[in-house]
Amino acid sequence: MDCQAARTYNAIVSGISFTSVSSLTFVSAAFWRRSCCPPDLDKAGRRVSLTLSLSLCFSNSILWVGFRAALLSSKAFFCFSLPSLMIRFADASRTLRIIPDSDQILLRVSRLCANVRLNMGMDLGAKLAILADAAKYDASCASSGTTRRDSRAGGIGSTTGTGICHSYAPDGRCISLLKILLTNFCIYDCLYCINRRSSGVQRARFTPTEVVRLTLDFYRRNYIEGLFLSSGIIRNPDYTMEQVVRVARTLRVDHQFRGYIHLKTIPEASPELIAEAGRWADRLSINIELPTQNDLEALAPDKSLARIETSMTKIKARIKEAKSERRKTPKAPVFAPAGQSTQMIVGATPANDASILQRASSLYRKHDLRRVYYAAFSPIPDASSKLPLIAPPLVREHRLYQADWLMRFYGFDVAELTTREELNLPLNLDPKLAWALRNRDKFPIDLNKAPREILMRVPGLGVRNVDRIIRIRRWHSVRLDDLTRLRVPLSKAMPFIIVTDHRPSLLERETIVSRFIKTQEQRELFQIAA
Repeated sequence: MDCQAARTYNAIVSGISFTSVSSLTFVSAAFWRRSCCPPDLDKAGRRVSLTLSLSLCFSNSILWVGFRAALLSSKAFFCFSLPSLMIRFADASRTLRIIPDSDQILLRVSRLCANVRLNMGMDLGAKLAILADAAKYDASCASSGTTRRDSRAGGIGSTTGTGICHSYAPDGRCISLLKILLTNFCIYDCLYCINRRSSGVQRARFTPTEVVRLTLDFYRRNYIEGLFLSSGIIRNPDYTMEQVVRVARTLRVDHQFRGYIHLKTIPEASPELIAEAGRWADRLSINIELPTQNDLEALAPDKSLARIETSMTKIKARIKEAKSERRKTPKAPVFAPAGQSTQMIVGATPANDASILQRASSLYRKHDLRRVYYAAFSPIPDASSKLPLIAPPLVREHRLYQADWLMRFYGFDVAELTTREELNLPLNLDPKLAWALRNRDKFPIDLNKAPREILMRVPGLGVRNVDRIIRIRRWHSVRLDDLTRLRVPLSKAMPFIIVTDHRPSLLERETIVSRFIKTQEQRELFQIAA
């Protein structure tokens, strides 16, 4: 075993003769009663101790070995020894009729032993490797939109990004935050999640103090600009949320940390805990995971779409209330100044792009979300038969982001981006170009006359360049040279625009499509660029 304490303990116990098992049993039983049994079950605890003593001294000495190994052993021994220990214990208590509610007591004992085991024999680096890897499936890690803070008046950290090195994964996700889970142990059994209750992945758990120390150390080394903290559900939602909030509160209050903090909140947690989370965090998020309730019932029966949206509504109300108070009193406390976000998994269910975008549009409209993130499903080990065996193309995730951007900033509606005949976005064309090709009767557009909302629909023109074109045409007519200086992709825009020195020829739709289609290459979700 790796743990020095465990090796020392084993050496001591191995040197004790078998005749002293009884005395060691009663000492261990006392430790059991003091550590695992709640105060109101003290009598039950004594009976547990008696049952353990009888089992060890007169029935089966292997039970003592299993108990000792369950507390101070390697992960593999723990996983195989503890379940059998619990079963033996329950059977003994039922046979002797000593403890009527033995199953409830033993359930609490097993959870305590699991929590002890998560932190035993594992250094901080090993925990970081496990829990940082477990957090990579959460895509919502942007750090924009919050209030400007710095440490010139005291404290540590800044949200302005000065001196911070931003890194990006090969698939485009920002990894400039310390992005970790508090623990990958979870009482839920969501089939699409690698950290589900029935998964055989290696478990680990940070203490709040360890997360605080890692965040401060990484920030001082200029590795990160803030913290993205999520967690599996341990014990119950309130306990887990309290641990997550404790990290943020310690950073803000005890260490005057002024950097960015993003906390994942739990819909089932109490409103008081969510309110405190918003007090310390820049952004809160609740993952909706799947677009429909039927999908959740099939893959995540512990989650409810109505419960998630209710929590989002409460967060929205608190954000508005805090903004209103700050307009009256600038020193009033903020509440999640960067707003709230969510994430949906793409490709884990048969849900089409139209239903995903409809759900995203509804969330933006009802809850004022800052972002909806899309994460392509990645096949996991020992997956359920309800899940697909092959990951969806990553370009599908990319097209959803493009469509999301068009809805938020370009005035497009879901019904314009998808049709009844094509419920999924085309993979070989970006959504804006696909819409333009379906609506050739609306083109070409004269850049010198068209209003802003029409210019926004021209392929190749972004929000910034549209505003620049409007400013340019106040002084002179727009020409191709102007578009070149603005770095407009002329190969994409020219078939759809009219300027002083250019008018497109009439081309068939198939001819235009062939100009823009590119061969798509499927890449792994976490493929590292060579």
